Amino acid sequence: MSEPFSVRVTVRGYETDVQGHLNQAVYLNYAEHARWSLLQAAGITQAGLLARGVGPVVLETTLRYRRELLAGDEVDVGCAFEWSGGKTFRIEQTIRKADGTVAAEVSAVGGLMDLKARKLVPDPRERFKELAADPGLFGL
Repeated sequence: MSEPFSVRVTVRGYETDVQGHLNQAVYLNYAEHARWSLLQAAGITQAGLLARGVGPVVLETTLRYRRELLAGDEVDVGCAFEWSGGKTFRIEQTIRKADGTVAAEVSAVGGLMDLKARKLVPDPRERFKELAADPGLFGL
């Protein structure tokens, strides 16, 4: 597993529910934001993926809430890829308050889809190595 990539996010008031907590669906938005930020930091753009005929897909997501988040809280959203050698990979993410408290954990299974065939590519690890200017961000 690679050293986790991280991006800072500030909880905005409009993202909270009637109790003042961060809305449950927004945690997934934060996780997605961190994944795309990692791709960008590695030198992979959406346009570049489309030009190569591939796109990342999420196949399964588990979200564990640990502590509440409120408007104004700053969090670091971590993102680390784990490779199994098959068509899929895991992405482990931790949403951590600025004081280090874990607010949530997101575990996802992903793949890289061939956009023409509409099937997962057989070896996403190798494709990410080819696509990335900095494959180290993926633990490669």
